[in-house]
Amino acid sequence: MSAQYKPQTALGRAVNEIEETAIALILGLMTLITFANVVLRYGFNTGLIWGLEMVSFLFAWLVLFGISYAVKITAHLGVDAIINLFDTRIKRILTLIAAFVCIAYAMLLFKGAWDYWAPFAGFDATSGRWFPLGFENSRDQAWYETNDIPLPEFLRFLEDAMNQGEEYEKLPRFIPYAMLPFGAGLLLLRCVQAAIRVATGVQSTIIVSHEAEDAVEQVAHLNKEG
Repeated sequence: MSAQYKPQTALGRAVNEIEETAIALILGLMTLITFANVVLRYGFNTGLIWGLEMVSFLFAWLVLFGISYAVKITAHLGVDAIINLFDTRIKRILTLIAAFVCIAYAMLLFKGAWDYWAPFAGFDATSGRWFPLGFENSRDQAWYETNDIPLPEFLRFLEDAMNQGEEYEKLPRFIPYAMLPFGAGLLLLRCVQAAIRVATGVQSTIIVSHEAEDAVEQVAHLNKEG
């Protein structure tokens, strides 16, 4: 059940707060930018040129944050009709197999995300088709910019650090794209943590199970007490 997650350490509580705050801020910014664009468009016949692109990036950030967060709180939907036919021991083994498949997927996703983002940040992509075997030179694409999002003045130092002193007219792409390896790495971490919790018996599944049935039973219980 997703509602049962509670961080046990000070670090866990801090990370949980950071994740929830980031998700709330992203949702708030998406809503604010979209609302402002609508008002400007229909009220003043103008608009934020960069609004649509910014909201698109924020939505991608929200999805990547949400995937790992849902793993952490065991909120991903799944079908457990078959594994529920087995006893507890077999069910744990099957759940661990599923967890290791998720870990393998997250590793591949992390490699692909890094290899895509690295050239935009001036780093080298990894060698190897499936697993990183080292690093190989890749074309420096740090000069690539977003289409419409302006570069804030406080980020002008990036021109010397990343673009050989050349002026950025727009926000460099490596900034919004950085969420790709970060989100994939966070997903990998959460999948490993979920596998450990299953192996140690802290939780019995990596998916949300029978949540609707539990909600119905809870409502029925409350009605009965009332």
